[in-house]
Amino acid sequence: MKSLNLYSKKLKGRGLLKEEDVDAALKEVRLALLEADVNFKVVKDFIQQIRERAVGKEVLESLSPAQQVIKIVHDELTALLGVANERIHLAPNPPTIIMMVGLQGSGKTTTSAKLARFSRERAGGRWLVAADLKRPAAIDQLIALGKQLDVLFFIPRRIRTPSQYVQMP
Repeated sequence: MKSLNLYSKKLKGRGLLKEEDVDAALKEVRLALLEADVNFKVVKDFIQQIRERAVGKEVLESLSPAQQVIKIVHDELTALLGVANERIHLAPNPPTIIMMVGLQGSGKTTTSAKLARFSRERAGGRWLVAADLKRPAAIDQLIALGKQLDVLFFIPRRIRTPSQYVQMP
């Protein structure tokens, strides 16, 4: 959402959130969500909720109009994703399988290594499986993190396609 931050400079110095200002900011949010492969209907409903909350809203004294839009987006994301911390339920009969999905550069590989360490400490499990077939650097990062955290890892080097991956014995 770099472009939303850039757009926030345009909103500085305004006291009310005008419809055209909110729409321009939400265009950036919409694009970011769609680029992240969020379902179109979910994006549409989410943007509509933010728009309804934001248009005509008086800007809090401590915030700029741009910060007010960002705060509303944050509040709606929090409401959508939930505020409760959920414990990870490890399978009673291993393995516990956790699939990590997210944008490139969002910390999936590092988080996966931390989850493997958590699993090792709680239940004795400690395997990481490299399944990122598009980015060899992610596999190398997984190997380095696995070694650093004393976590075992499986790297299927000969596999090139997702269908080969799922057909492995």
